[in-house]
Amino acid sequence: MKTLPAGITEGQTLSADLEVGCDLAIIGSGPGGAVMAATAAQAGLSVVLIEEGGAFGTERFRGREDEAYPFLYQDGGQRATKDGAISILQGRALGGGTTVNWTTCFRTPEYIVEHWRTKHAVGGVSVAELTAHWEWAEQRLGIAEVPEPLINANNQKLRAGAAKLGLDVEKLRRNVIGCAGTGNCGHGCPIGAKQGMLVTLIPDAIKAGAAVITRARADRVLYESSRAVAIECTLLDAYGLEPTGLRATIKPRAVVVSGGAINSPALLLRSDTPDASGRLGRRTFLHPVVAAAGFFDDEVAGWRGPPQSIASHAPAHRGEEMGYFLETAPIHPMLSATSFTGFGGAHADLFAHLRNACALIALQIDGLHDDVVGGTVSVLSSGRAALDYPIVERQWRGFIEAQKTLIKLVFAAGARSSVTLHEGDHVLTTDAELARVDALPWRIGSVVIFSAHQMGGCMMSDDPKQGVVRSTDLRHHQIQNLYVVDGSVFPTATGVNPQLSIYGLAHLAATRIVAGLRKG
Repeated sequence: MKTLPAGITEGQTLSADLEVGCDLAIIGSGPGGAVMAATAAQAGLSVVLIEEGGAFGTERFRGREDEAYPFLYQDGGQRATKDGAISILQGRALGGGTTVNWTTCFRTPEYIVEHWRTKHAVGGVSVAELTAHWEWAEQRLGIAEVPEPLINANNQKLRAGAAKLGLDVEKLRRNVIGCAGTGNCGHGCPIGAKQGMLVTLIPDAIKAGAAVITRARADRVLYESSRAVAIECTLLDAYGLEPTGLRATIKPRAVVVSGGAINSPALLLRSDTPDASGRLGRRTFLHPVVAAAGFFDDEVAGWRGPPQSIASHAPAHRGEEMGYFLETAPIHPMLSATSFTGFGGAHADLFAHLRNACALIALQIDGLHDDVVGGTVSVLSSGRAALDYPIVERQWRGFIEAQKTLIKLVFAAGARSSVTLHEGDHVLTTDAELARVDALPWRIGSVVIFSAHQMGGCMMSDDPKQGVVRSTDLRHHQIQNLYVVDGSVFPTATGVNPQLSIYGLAHLAATRIVAGLRKG
């Protein structure tokens, strides 16, 4: 095993500024960064993996929302678009989003990859090339179909309603080994069953000699001519929240940015990175979500078991109208409290019946229509990232149709009432009331919209006028030793939960990047 780069000691808590050199510095430890770190370290390169969040082991994961959101999520779980219209759940800890996601794994649909190739000049990526890398991820991370006994009542309601409506469903595949059905995937798996980066590829990278620096916020990448020469970082306190006054400077041969679809473009913008395409920070997609709760006579207890085990992509292809897909969301107290609308007694009444509620969600597939161009990441004067995401008329129409489908599903499954997440009291007692959905307040601030999937902002294209990085190895078009390896390179939304899409593309790119660095 290689020794750690000079200046870094295993298990060290830094008490002075750090300056260290290496072959490859990777910013972000989520599905892109961890794949990159393990691949490079196992190939014999000296690697430094930089993570803004803290390193929390499974012993710290106690299923408590009041601990999980402040320490494991961006902005304590309160990240949102600039206008507050869309709430954004995004991981911020060692392992990135894989530490807190709900474990759902889909290969990127062929129609999406072909859209990228034909519409956005993505010639270096194809389904045929990606297949071997998906297979690698599936084997290494134990990705397999959820066993029938683990399908909880929440997901059973989706399956039952879809069967009544004639909608095709499928059992999901998850990166889990030995699931105990705790239902705490979003709070950090307390038994290490979730095969996220925290327990798989980051340990692989460390075993191969990589150094990991947590609680280090990458502020800027420094350039000389057309090369990245250093990364300047601010070191943070034990929870990764406040600056300690210490700094770290990493001087690598090459830099990989893997901070995700909001943080990666923000870092490159803060660094005054060349942007010949004018696309840096643009075309950011969210799979924006609308939801409906159904209340039943029988107990659902949607906080138990895997959060997601059944899905339907039947409404994904709607021609000129927005496609969407259907899944469930877990029902935990804090997540539910911030989702349900209403005040006082009305809000309390919903909570009194929480154990009888199911939560179904519709995720809109943004980026496939010419007028749905996504959002734009910018940097505030404080240096923080901000996302402006305008919702266009085509999307509002899509939300309305998706909302109707959700309501029909819960009633088809046997619900006695359904609640939408609009301001005011919007309880429906039969699907005969669907006409009311059109008259609901469909405007910013009057309906709860979520995102747990962020994509784009550093899109790949082999045309330097269209993209930030080229598709062959995700290298920046203007900076010779700068790469972006995460979901920010997707030219559109993936149309499925993007975890496995990132693993596959990251591993394909990592093999090409490592081969190039070893030659150099």
